[in-house]
Amino acid sequence: MYKLTRETLKIFWRHSRKYRWQVTVLIVSILVVTFIQTYIPLLYRDLINLLTSANAHNNLALAIHVVVLVLIANIARIVFWRVMNFVNNFFQARVMGNLMNTCYQYLQQHSYGFFTSNFVGSLVTKVKRFERAFEQITDQLVFDLGRSFLDTGMILFVLLWQYRTFGLIMTAWCAAVLLYVFIFSRFRLQYDIRRAEADTRTTGQLADTITNNVNIKSFAQYPFEYERFSKVIDEQFRARKKSWDMGTVGDIIQSIFMIIAEFFVMYFAVIMWSRGTLMVGDIALLQMYLLRIFDKLWSTGRNIRNIYESLADANEMTELLLQPHGITDSIGARPLEVEKGEINFENVSFGYHDEGAVLNNFKLKIKPGERVALIGPSGGGKSTIAKLLFRFYDLRAGKILIDGQDISRVTQDSLRGKIALVPQDPILFHRSLMENMRYAKPEASNEEVVEAAKAAHAHEFISSFRQGYNTLVGERGIKLSGGERQRVAIARAILKKAPILVLDEATSSLDSESEMFIQDSLKKLMQNRTTIVIAHRLSTIMQMDRIVVIENGKIIEEGRHEELLKAQKGTYQRLWEIQAGGFATI
Repeated sequence: MYKLTRETLKIFWRHSRKYRWQVTVLIVSILVVTFIQTYIPLLYRDLINLLTSANAHNNLALAIHVVVLVLIANIARIVFWRVMNFVNNFFQARVMGNLMNTCYQYLQQHSYGFFTSNFVGSLVTKVKRFERAFEQITDQLVFDLGRSFLDTGMILFVLLWQYRTFGLIMTAWCAAVLLYVFIFSRFRLQYDIRRAEADTRTTGQLADTITNNVNIKSFAQYPFEYERFSKVIDEQFRARKKSWDMGTVGDIIQSIFMIIAEFFVMYFAVIMWSRGTLMVGDIALLQMYLLRIFDKLWSTGRNIRNIYESLADANEMTELLLQPHGITDSIGARPLEVEKGEINFENVSFGYHDEGAVLNNFKLKIKPGERVALIGPSGGGKSTIAKLLFRFYDLRAGKILIDGQDISRVTQDSLRGKIALVPQDPILFHRSLMENMRYAKPEASNEEVVEAAKAAHAHEFISSFRQGYNTLVGERGIKLSGGERQRVAIARAILKKAPILVLDEATSSLDSESEMFIQDSLKKLMQNRTTIVIAHRLSTIMQMDRIVVIENGKIIEEGRHEELLKAQKGTYQRLWEIQAGGFATI
């Protein structure tokens, strides 16, 4: 826990020190403003003593002089305070933006497996809390806690200088209160962390259910989900209440400290006034300073608690920033160069969990320009092969080679830049159709995008929209049908013009008529490209150069469509008979 806090502060400092002159201006401004605020009560003390002295009428000129000094001091305080505000506005906004960029870059470089194991809502919450924590901590240190320590320190210096006895008493009292606040705040930190964790779980649950709202409606599971969410809310309530109750207890104890201090200071001040040791102005100064110290130390307790709360919020994101990326480029990794497009899986072993394996010593060689279909029962490892080709996961053993280059030795961006993918369930950005298709080739002209859309038979439905290619598709492309999303994905693959093509159930969401049009587009797309087609609908793979039947992570059959149909009681023959309308004899 404390290690994470240290790392969080290191990250904040690393981003802050890039703006040294802004930090310097903030510190100087705080010093000047605090000095002026400590000096003004001294002027009022002198003014009150002048006005309450025996010869007050003779002190008029001196009293006016003090009033003018108060005016000058207040103007100077306002000027330095506003300078500090403007500098801080730039400093905080800039650093917060940099922190967001850092979080964005690091998160995006996490592996495919990382995102399948974390709620989107939770990740977004952690990033926003991290950014917000910097703002809150900076505010506490610059405008509250830092000024409180400076203010209290200067007041104690004046008391020790001019009222030694009161200065010693207040210095000892302040030390005791600060020690108590520090110890209590550290003790309370564990409850703040639990509160932050409960908040994150609630946000993640909320995001998950909102995303899957259609499932909840379709299966009529609102009562179940409501009960499940209510349990999370109850946990959040208990964590929040415990954290806030601890804060209330701390405030009560701190109030007792202050009541006792005020009573004794003012009691002895009145006694000393009665003896002629103190004047009315001195008592007024002590009262002002005492109230200022109370205010600052009361705020100090709250500020320290707020800082710990902010650190607890930020630590969740820091943990992710310290978590090594699951998939990284090897040292000295070079860009992938693809001239032919030969793919070779050599003794590949892989599993998603420590126990069990999806692939075990898997071997498959795909020739340059060859069109290979992978079929077989669900869970057999077909989609896993595609994910491994993209290096979304690292292998347990073996190698995957493209034109003789081990994909674990090349840069990930260059590898994925050479492979075009049409997934089973294309995910689109909440942007226009034009932007979504151009994503494959950002420098493409509008004309190129339109040509790709025509080739994918997407131009027809796009033209029917009032805004055409500028139509926004909604979050994850929800405004489009499944078939329309797949046509956009196919257009994107056409535009990319990568030497290797992967079609993962690319026509599964299309009706038969649409599939017929798309098949023509896919034939053109596959020309002169090494192609891997993953499909359950066997009608889409009849024209492949080779069909590979995979079951339980192993190749059990391979050959052309006609050859596999001749195999007696073969898996491919059985699947073909089922889809053709007959029933395999078992």
